[in-house]
Amino acid sequence: MKTEPFRTARLIAERLREDHLADLVALHLDPDVSRYLGGVRSPEATKAYLATNMAHWEQHGFGLWVLRTLTGEFAGRAGLRQVVVDDQEEIEVAYTFKRALWGQGLASEITPALTSLGLVQLKLPSLVGLVSVENVASRRVLEKANFTLERGTIYRGEKIVIYRSPKLPSRAVSPLS
Repeated sequence: MKTEPFRTARLIAERLREDHLADLVALHLDPDVSRYLGGVRSPEATKAYLATNMAHWEQHGFGLWVLRTLTGEFAGRAGLRQVVVDDQEEIEVAYTFKRALWGQGLASEITPALTSLGLVQLKLPSLVGLVSVENVASRRVLEKANFTLERGTIYRGEKIVIYRSPKLPSRAVSPLS
């Protein structure tokens, strides 16, 4: 099933590729951006991250996308990825934007698109959002997308809350022609 590229009103998503490394390194070196992602990643760690996430595409047929504005500017990354939380396999909705674009509603725009991809196109039974307990902005994004707070847990040594997807997505995705 084709799941890329796709677009929302203000973003274009393209499947993660090796030539995205420089943009991802810059994103991961920002301490504000990386605050809830386990901390700043070195360029070497980001290169390994890129390889892992490209392999995820090969294994699962979905993964992370690089996000660009309609003018082509790198905006961040988002996607669907398999994770194991409390010994249970889940598919996570993930999104990270560069600091200069925070507060513009882009996470609230991409989350319903990813939800639609996961539930409608990929026919996944449900999706989760894994959010640091302290990340109020990201929790609001998931709540606006009708995700329901399920429970708290420890994930990778951090206190998080798990949100569960709605049964039906609230917005559809427009494939690029």
